[in-house]
Amino acid sequence: MTLSWLQIVRLGLVQMCLGAIVVLTTSTLNRLMVVEYALPAVLPGLLVAFHYGIQITRPSWGFMSDTKGQRTRFIIAGMIILALGGYGAAAGVLLFGTSFWAGLALSILAYGLIGLGVAASGTSLLALLATATAPERRGAAATITWLMMIAGIAITAGTVGAFLDPYTPALLMKIVAIVTGGAVVLTALAVWGIERRVVAQREPDEMPFLDGFREVWAERRARIFTLFVFLSMSAYFMQELILEPYSGLVFGYTPGQSTQLSGAQNGGVFLGMVLVGVSTSVLRFGSLRNWVIAGCLGSAAALGLVASLGNLDAGLPLMPAVVVMGFFNGMFAVAAIGTMMALAGEGRDAREGTRMGLWGAAQAIAAGFGGLLGAAAVDGLRQIMEDAPAFGLVFMTEAVLFVLSAWMALRIIDSNKPSTENAGLVPGE
Repeated sequence: MTLSWLQIVRLGLVQMCLGAIVVLTTSTLNRLMVVEYALPAVLPGLLVAFHYGIQITRPSWGFMSDTKGQRTRFIIAGMIILALGGYGAAAGVLLFGTSFWAGLALSILAYGLIGLGVAASGTSLLALLATATAPERRGAAATITWLMMIAGIAITAGTVGAFLDPYTPALLMKIVAIVTGGAVVLTALAVWGIERRVVAQREPDEMPFLDGFREVWAERRARIFTLFVFLSMSAYFMQELILEPYSGLVFGYTPGQSTQLSGAQNGGVFLGMVLVGVSTSVLRFGSLRNWVIAGCLGSAAALGLVASLGNLDAGLPLMPAVVVMGFFNGMFAVAAIGTMMALAGEGRDAREGTRMGLWGAAQAIAAGFGGLLGAAAVDGLRQIMEDAPAFGLVFMTEAVLFVLSAWMALRIIDSNKPSTENAGLVPGE
């Protein structure tokens, strides 16, 4: 028995909870550290890079879920760890106001927990989807669950932004407690009982993890797609830690307005994902390769617009440009995710979790690298030029990476397979 549509939506609620907690660290807490507490942007950049670096353990979590089964246990336990990390991260920001070193120590611990929680819960969830979803539903399942994650990010950012003004530390902790506690409860209710009703568990495989990892890495498709994920996701995440500070330092946004800007951006991502999902699954229009390329090139153009607005000093609004950027980001992301879901089921059987873990690790490393690179570059450039051109130069660098990603997609993603089958890669095994 495979997952029903209702069960797929229920698992999508877990993705929604993951996004809801993580967005607090990349938008609200990041903005508070840089603007309200006047800390260098590289500090939240390092913390976020640390939690992404912890996610290099994703292949190990995926392998354990392949060989031990009981993915529900990993999903719920991971969400609890993530919630504790999210609450601790908010407390760490407030500690910076009284003791830098105490705030830093708590933040390092909290972001480490965030990385472990996302790795354990997210990888096990995707592995469950890959093993228990009927092949003809995988593309739609990928679209549904990731749309729900983006919806969680957008709704959380918009709602938190609306309630956070006027900002007070007590209000921040109250809001974070509601978000993190609610995520744990909703995750447990959403995932409970699903795994027992579907064909998703594997017989224990006593092969050591490193042997299983080498087995997957030996697959040429897996290797090439890993490289593509790293390059494209580096471009995707490079603006993640600098957009809210950019809005505050250059456009004068309040903490609530900056958080709402993040929500608007992810609303654009949601719309882009819907367009690709409907076009490929319902209208049968366009190959995944073309959607990936269009998303990358559109993202590059939108980043150029975002960079220009700060330098023109013409009083033009930032939010529409950010929504357009999110829209093209969503087009690219859902097409890449659909390909990832399909490829997870190729090669040696019972290694879906390991493959998803490998690509999840590549994405996490790229996210940490891209976010840290963007933050560090802004810090360095602000020492030698005004804020607007410093941020603008980093945005334009990100645009170049998106163009390179489009070129790579043109060369490696097969456009001959129907879009509903989620195209793979051209090179053979």
